[in-house]
Amino acid sequence: QVQLVESGGGLVQPGGSLRLSCAASGTILSINDMAWYRQAPGKQRELVAGITSGGTTNYADSVKGRFTISRDNAKRTVILQMNSLKPEDTAVYYCNADIRTVAAAKGGLVSAVKNDDYWGQGTQVTVSS
Repeated sequence: QVQLVESGGGLVQPGGSLRLSCAASGTILSINDMAWYRQAPGKQRELVAGITSGGTTNYADSVKGRFTISRDNAKRTVILQMNSLKPEDTAVYYCNADIRTVAAAKGGLVSAVKNDDYWGQGTQVTVSS
């Protein structure tokens, strides 16, 4: 069973930094795109940053130049380094990944695979003085 487990949230003063980490576990064949989303109270969930398996990144305009997304494919982790944090960055941050797993196997051989979208449980980031 695949799981995404996040860590690193907390309370930080404006201008401070936090580092979020997300680790995937389970019987995984490969991980495609990975991303961080966030949801503030009363608002819709929004994409913060994404990274492909090849390392191509994209960012929301509101975090460009302040946040950096990276991944370690061997460790199946994705990192979000957040600098120059602002009160408006306060939200629950969620890890997301497109993961390929075995759909069917016979005689020890994989006969079918599937891709599914997985989410972490969320980690709270609060930026306040």
